Amino acid sequence: MIKYAVIFLVISMIAGAIGMTGVSQLARRISLVLFGLFFLGFLLLIGFALLVDQAVSTL
Repeated sequence: MIKYAVIFLVISMIAGAIGMTGVSQLARRISLVLFGLFFLGFLLLIGFALLVDQAVSTL
């Protein structure tokens, strides 16, 4: 997912440099949404790992 976020970010920057502002804004928004989903998944995995660590260490 982070790979697609970076790809859309690069597309946004290239489209902005060429002057296609509509495409650039759309690609930027998609990139931000994908990065946000990746970041939330990352935070959930860290929280789950901490819970599992606490459960295992109390045994």
